[in-house]
Amino acid sequence: MKFEIVYYWYLYLKYITMKIKILVPVLLLTAIIACNQSAKDDAKTGGTDQQKSVVSDANQKSGVYFANLKDGDVVKSPFVVQMGVSGMTVEPAGALNDGKGHHHLIIDGSYIEKGEMVPKDETHLHFGKGQTVDTLSLTPGDHTLTLQFADGMHKSYGKEWSTTIKIKVQ
Repeated sequence: MKFEIVYYWYLYLKYITMKIKILVPVLLLTAIIACNQSAKDDAKTGGTDQQKSVVSDANQKSGVYFANLKDGDVVKSPFVVQMGVSGMTVEPAGALNDGKGHHHLIIDGSYIEKGEMVPKDETHLHFGKGQTVDTLSLTPGDHTLTLQFADGMHKSYGKEWSTTIKIKVQ
């Protein structure tokens, strides 16, 4: 009788061990897939919720602003640029909606006149996915950064919706 009880316990433990050997890899695979999906979602939306939080600041007057840089800053390349807007809403390009648009960053250039298309080249960076954060690599020296807000078709909202700062890159 005792032998049977010990034998049944042995079979039960063997059964549980086999289930754990199957369950652990399944749980690990599920976790990996979930993390990968989260990274894909961040890439589609242009960043994490923390990155996208720099959209509006009640203390700002209507317009665009650099949330983490100010005129005259000295930075080391590469550096992070956080873009903000007050008085409008950031949304991805593609649709024309009143009071909405997305950021453009103009390197060593000025604002774009109202209604003109923002060019797309190495000095006119488009953030058409609604991004509000980017990392820039610039050559050492003095540079200007112009933040320009534009509608869903990349037409500029003009000087009123731009700001320019000078920075020194080390």
